Amino acid sequence: MSESVIEVEGLWKIFRDFWLRPRVRALKGIDLTVRQGEIFGLLGPNGSGKSTTIQILLGLQFPSRGKVSVLGKAPGSTDCKRRIGYLPEDSVFYPFLTGREMLHLCARLSQVENRCREERVEQLLEMVGLKAAADREIGDYSKGMQRRIGVAQALIHDPDLIILDEPTNGLDPIGVRQVKDWIQSLKERGKTILITSHLLADVEEVCDRVSILYGGKVQDEGAVKEILEFDDRAQWITSKPEAEDQKEIDQFLEGKGVEVYSVDSSRMSLEDKFLEAVEAARNEGEETEGAEYGGRLPEFLGGDESTG
Repeated sequence: MSESVIEVEGLWKIFRDFWLRPRVRALKGIDLTVRQGEIFGLLGPNGSGKSTTIQILLGLQFPSRGKVSVLGKAPGSTDCKRRIGYLPEDSVFYPFLTGREMLHLCARLSQVENRCREERVEQLLEMVGLKAAADREIGDYSKGMQRRIGVAQALIHDPDLIILDEPTNGLDPIGVRQVKDWIQSLKERGKTILITSHLLADVEEVCDRVSILYGGKVQDEGAVKEILEFDDRAQWITSKPEAEDQKEIDQFLEGKGVEVYSVDSSRMSLEDKFLEAVEAARNEGEETEGAEYGGRLPEFLGGDESTG
C-alpha cells in the first residue's frame, strides 16, 4: 500500500451567515484517501462540494469538523504549501506582464533558486508551446494560451502534489491531449495528482481512482476500471469478419446462451482524427500565430534540483 498524501476523515464544512446561523452545508462528512504516485479524480456536478474540498486542502478554508492531512501536515502550513502546485479553475494573471515575466515572478514567489530559475522558465515555455509567444503580454493571450501558462506556473517549483482544477478548461483538442500526456508523465516521475473536471472522458482516461460527490457526500469511489465495469458483459476486439462469417459467429454465440448486444465497425476517436489532421498540416509546413505544439516535461520535474 502506497503512502497516503491526502487523508480526509469525517470532513464537514458549514457556511454560516452574519448571525452564525447555518446557511450552506457544503460538505457532510466525506472521507477521502489519495495515495502517493496516483492520479485521483474528484468528480461531481456544480455545488457538490469539489471546490470547497480543494480550498480546505489548500488551507484557504477551515473545516467545521473532521480531520484533514496533506503531505503529512496540516493544510495551509508553510512546509505543505511549498510542496503543492495548484492550477485554479480560473487563472488570473497580471495582463501587462509577458508570459516569461509571469513565470519568473511565480518562480521567485515559490523561492526557486536563482541558479536554476532561468532554465526552468525556458524549459516550461518550451513544454507548453509558448516559446514564440513568451514576450507577448498575457492580456493578449487567448484563454487556452493563458491556461498553458497556468499549467507552467503550477510546476515551476517541482511540487510533490499537484492539484488541477478543470485543467483542460479553454484548451483546444491539441492542448487537451498534451495535458493528459503531461499528467501521465508526472505520475511516472512519482508525482501525485488530484484532478477535478466536468469532462468525464478525460478523467476516465487518466485517473487511477475517482470519487463522485453529490450533495456534499461521497456517493461512489474506487478504481476507474472497477466501478465502470459491467458485471454481465464482456468486450472483444477482433479483425472484421465477412458478413457470412458474422452470421455463423452470431449463431454459435446464441447456441452458447451468449447474447450479442451490438456489433459495429471499429473506428478512431474524433480526438485522434483531429490530431492526425493537425499533425499532417504541421508536416506540410503550415504555421500558427497561437500556441505551438509544445513538448515533454522538463527534466527538473521529479529530479534532484533544489527548489530553494
